Amino acid sequence: MKKIAFVIALAIASLSSAQAQNGPAEGKPLRFVVGMGLTGGGDKLATAEYEHGGSVDVRAGGLIAFVGGVDYRINRQFSIQSTVGFHVDQASAKNGDVTFKRFPIELLAYFHPTENFRFGGGVRYVSSPKLNGKGFGSGIYKEFDNTVGAVVEGEYFFGPSVGLKVRLVKETYDYTYRDRRYVSRNGETKGDHIGIFGNFYF
Repeated sequence: MKKIAFVIALAIASLSSAQAQNGPAEGKPLRFVVGMGLTGGGDKLATAEYEHGGSVDVRAGGLIAFVGGVDYRINRQFSIQSTVGFHVDQASAKNGDVTFKRFPIELLAYFHPTENFRFGGGVRYVSSPKLNGKGFGSGIYKEFDNTVGAVVEGEYFFGPSVGLKVRLVKETYDYTYRDRRYVSRNGETKGDHIGIFGNFYF
């Protein structure tokens, strides 16, 4: 997973430097968008201990996200974006893994103070958040309730097709568990995180 994160970081950097001319206002108002990014934060969900030493934490705000959707430029000052994504954090080895995955759906609105920069925010609905493991992670399993969070972000456009965004997400995952007396109780896990994304518009 660390190798994948490194490759994504390089890809974001290359996307960001690929263009440096016009802002997003030019061209058709309705466009498709695909993106990928790195995120960090949230409560620790599990720790993978390796046989030869070392450990990796799986967190509720990590680590790699892929998104796809549509972006609509209403006018020179305002735009909206809607995306569906896959967000995952994982600790893996040859003898197993522990994975936290979820599927976020976002609706965001932006204000454009300049042609190359916009900022805004919106809501994020997270579907099917689940933690599970296999191999050395056998016995790790937890399902969380679907949740709604808030997003605040800014995006800089290096050209009409390439954007780099920094974001802050605030969300909480609720779950139900049984204590030692087998009494059902409610718990929550903070999934708050920050992230950096490279987006391609077409």
